[in-house]
Amino acid sequence: MTSDITRASAAELADRLSRKEISAVEATQAHLDRIDAVDGSVRAFLHVDARGALATARDIDQRRMAGEDLHVLAGVPIAVKDIATTKGMPTTAGSRILEGWIPPYDATVVARLKAAGMPILGKTNMDEFAMGSSTEHSAFGPSHNPWDLERIPGGSGGGSSAAVASYQAPLAIGTDTGGSIRQPAAVTGTVGTKPTYGGVSRYGLIALASSLDQAGPVTRTVLDAALLHSVIGGYDPMDSTSINAPVPPVLEAARRADVKGMRIGVVKELGGEGYQQGVRARFEESVQLLVDAGAEVVEVSCPSFEYALAAYYLILPSEASSNLAKFDAMRYGLRVLPEGVDDPSAEQVMAASRDAGFGDEVKRRIILGTYALSSGYYDAYYGSAQKVRTLISRDFAAAFDQVDVLVSPTTPTTAFKIGEKVDNPLAMYLNDIATIPANLAGIPGMSLPSGLADEDGLPTGIQILAPATKDERLYGVGAALEAALNRRWGGPLLAKAPELLTNTTGLSTHATGLSTTALSTTALSTTANGREVRS
Repeated sequence: MTSDITRASAAELADRLSRKEISAVEATQAHLDRIDAVDGSVRAFLHVDARGALATARDIDQRRMAGEDLHVLAGVPIAVKDIATTKGMPTTAGSRILEGWIPPYDATVVARLKAAGMPILGKTNMDEFAMGSSTEHSAFGPSHNPWDLERIPGGSGGGSSAAVASYQAPLAIGTDTGGSIRQPAAVTGTVGTKPTYGGVSRYGLIALASSLDQAGPVTRTVLDAALLHSVIGGYDPMDSTSINAPVPPVLEAARRADVKGMRIGVVKELGGEGYQQGVRARFEESVQLLVDAGAEVVEVSCPSFEYALAAYYLILPSEASSNLAKFDAMRYGLRVLPEGVDDPSAEQVMAASRDAGFGDEVKRRIILGTYALSSGYYDAYYGSAQKVRTLISRDFAAAFDQVDVLVSPTTPTTAFKIGEKVDNPLAMYLNDIATIPANLAGIPGMSLPSGLADEDGLPTGIQILAPATKDERLYGVGAALEAALNRRWGGPLLAKAPELLTNTTGLSTHATGLSTTALSTTALSTTANGREVRS
């Protein structure tokens, strides 16, 4: 029974709940049991709230039995990336500097999940302050890809993608600053959507780069993504960048699943050299399936994309250095008193706390961003990057004058091994080369599974991009392609996942060589060189 429930899609669970075939408590407990069975291997969660999730589920069951009209997803459990504030539940953003912090309020996306009656299973692991492409930069240790526990589940939202891929949650919330929903989706065989910038409220999301960050769905099907998008999307007066317009008709588009007569552009600059052969092969097959379904495919050129990666890694660190200045040990979070100082100044406490609380990648980006914003360098670096951003937006506008949507591989390669690139930041940054342009332009994007690479049998992803506020096009094209790919595979891609997903005995056989260090949830010292104090 537990396996039957956890293998169901969110839409299937919602249908069974509405017909009272199962209860919300049964659905929630089944996923909690799954977490107990496999998360010791996957490490998708930083915090599990069994008591709170079951309390919500019991309330939904009582309201359903009383005949109350409930949201379609009421009783369907969900996991939330640990960057969204949750009242009464720890929120760390994957950082020691916020370890143990209990927010006094909910992020808007969380409030909307609660209003829909969705039990929140817990908070998922992530790269510290969303800085990374592998979840290896979490202060609490890496998450693991359910397809191969020696490999990364993507980042920064690897915890959310791993939780969904390993059937620990049917749905999850992620955030996407440069690909942190779409890239993890590609390497774990899941579906990830970055809505139009401003389409989902950023209120209560711990900011990395305010002009780039966007929350969105992590699911196993396109329909599930549309259902979740419908819950979390829409105007929020608490977010000054929120779009004051109705949620695009994403659910209708996902159910229609039609590409007949559509013009689909293949982006010349997002493919070719540097892309793994298996990734390219599955992408080309997916494009042919779209042609077979009645779409017209043309090649388009976006020449400014060549500079997107460089522009992004100036804009993001600049905004991050500003946003992370608030973590000063004065108001909340970690406070470390410097050794050998009897009466430390506020500046000395701040320096000691930030040194102990921030990881290497966060420090690297703060230093880079502060330099780019400094007097004499602002125009040369940050200002120039913003001009490139404008050129990228113009390239998208010109492309969308010719086509309805754009497609490309989501990532250049399949999932790489844990530790393979952690000491090479430039190699790590290249994982986001295909996803970054969408964030710079604020347009919506989706990644869905495109098959398994011949070289290693690991998932690959195809990315779909649409004009701003036209998110429904992602779902129409995505659902049509998903149906065609499922027919090609003989079923959903995740059904072909390895043994970990079909047993409850812990580590799968291919991962038994992992060291205890790799599985540690306490990768960083809690005290560094000083005395730790909680504020």
